[in-house]
Amino acid sequence: MSAETDRRCGMVGIIGAPNAGKSTLVNRLVGSKVTIVSPKVQTTRTRVMGILTEGDTQIILVDTPGIFAPKRRLDRAMVSAAWQGARDADAVLLLVDIGKGRINDDTRAIIEKLKEQKRRVALVLNKIDMLARERLLSLTAELNAMGDFSDVYMISALKGDGVDKLKADLAARMPQGPWLFGDEQLSDMPMRLLAAEITREQIFLQLGDELPYDATVETEEWQERDDGSAKVSQVIYVRRDTQKAIVLGAGGQRIKKIGQAARLELEAMLDRRIHMTLFVKVRDNWGNDPARFSHWGLDFNA
Repeated sequence: MSAETDRRCGMVGIIGAPNAGKSTLVNRLVGSKVTIVSPKVQTTRTRVMGILTEGDTQIILVDTPGIFAPKRRLDRAMVSAAWQGARDADAVLLLVDIGKGRINDDTRAIIEKLKEQKRRVALVLNKIDMLARERLLSLTAELNAMGDFSDVYMISALKGDGVDKLKADLAARMPQGPWLFGDEQLSDMPMRLLAAEITREQIFLQLGDELPYDATVETEEWQERDDGSAKVSQVIYVRRDTQKAIVLGAGGQRIKKIGQAARLELEAMLDRRIHMTLFVKVRDNWGNDPARFSHWGLDFNA
């Protein structure tokens, strides 16, 4: 373990348009799953801190919600949380998905706002394995012409290409100071919230376009057992009775599959036995409930 006086510690904010791969990058850098991932946009609702400790340096990675043009109160709160994550950070990465071979409007808007704020950030081009080299270089030049970036990195967060170089450079940029977390801690997320996020991830993955944005999950009970296992009771809240029927599935088979997959994921993450029970309830106004926003760490009045 390094001497206290040699230690470095800092915060890195990761911003970008929805589905740019921010959560995948955080999980890759930390070396373990600390935030949920799905092919759907706007999966991350609040700021999630992943903790990377290597040598004498601790890097606190802030996985923020995707930045887009908000329409609902929840959207506004998520975007506000993302910009706050950038303001609080010692370094900021703008992650851009270039796998489709174009720069989307959300990314262009983010770059414009960064220019207004006179904030220099590092540009990280993700999914480079999906593009021909000529197109990759062309998009890189276009992005460099649009903004003022301190550095440019080309990576594949999913495959790990280029991530070690990014990690080393981030470590070198962290200021001297004491660590904020223990060297074995990987996230600041409370266990009850982590469990709820794992179940919400399965809703995204299993229900496709049928439901995801109209559902939320809360862990109502986390009971430690003498044998080292834990009993977890959760409620999936939806807005309408028809959505409740979708989550339950024929004969309750869908909710059973969601619960089983979430339990296995949680057991693998925690290396312990989990006994999980899921319920579904209708709460049509959960997206405008101040208590829900507080639960997610979001500003209801953003």
